[in-house]
Amino acid sequence: MRAQLLDGSARGVLETIRRIGYLQIDPISVVAPPQLLVLWSRLGPYDAGELDTLLWVDRKLVEVNAFIWPSELLPLLRARMRVYLRTHRRAKEWLEPRARFRRHVLRELERRGPLLSREIDDPTEVRRAKHPWWGTRDVALLLEILGRCGEVAIAGRRNGQRLWDLAERWYPETERVSPREAQKQLDEQRFCALGVRLVKGAWHAHPDADDAPIPDRATFLSPFDRLIHDRARTEALFDFWYRLEMYVPKAKREYGYYVLPVLAGDRIVGRVEPVFDRKARTLTVAGAWGDTSRLEQPLASLAEFLGAERAG
Repeated sequence: MRAQLLDGSARGVLETIRRIGYLQIDPISVVAPPQLLVLWSRLGPYDAGELDTLLWVDRKLVEVNAFIWPSELLPLLRARMRVYLRTHRRAKEWLEPRARFRRHVLRELERRGPLLSREIDDPTEVRRAKHPWWGTRDVALLLEILGRCGEVAIAGRRNGQRLWDLAERWYPETERVSPREAQKQLDEQRFCALGVRLVKGAWHAHPDADDAPIPDRATFLSPFDRLIHDRARTEALFDFWYRLEMYVPKAKREYGYYVLPVLAGDRIVGRVEPVFDRKARTLTVAGAWGDTSRLEQPLASLAEFLGAERAG
């Protein structure tokens, strides 16, 4: 709890992300986008616009491959980018016959960037089956791959859509770190941020982990929160079985569509399904399970964060 700043000690958006390691981005936002909800779980009501400022104005954060990272980790991330095509054979095989297309997209970005993917013409004559993320246009998939291997970068967002530019124009100069050393440092950072890790079937606490009592603070956790992201770890450490049931047919759901674990002190005590109606600006509860006695304070905090009224 202390390693993940869920003890009430979080102070500020940037420092929180630095401590917990990174934020995962996901478009699903029944309540709020998970990257914002993870911060709210730790900070309570805060200015959500600060995240965009840190990303696109101050550049103290960087978006890479659907995650938001502290910019000081760029040397480690770029080390992984350099070996991406070596370690992802299918991406390399997809790129190889499209060298001309690749040059075309890079020239367009050099000449007119930053650009949305739809602002770059797609000369591909053969259309693929529609993909849920990048549709049938090869340019979207190309940008995704080039982003992962460090040739292009996400340089902003327009109405939530990614703006792409040449990596050399967006990323600052950084020291060069070997891929092996980068992975070692990222693994250690992750161990420190999570507080424990599994080694040969046994859980080991980080040497710096603080086992002092956790304040009796209640909050809700995003399905993408690092405390519960590893479902097996969640069950082993908290005796709490959890899955996100939004992709489960309604008749087969045990709980609800978008249910959040309820954290109270150092225990996960229940589940709640809050629903935010953006048009009416109301926050309702579709269902609650387990210990429901701790819902009122986090619901009030969440409503304040969303700028919503409680209803029902």
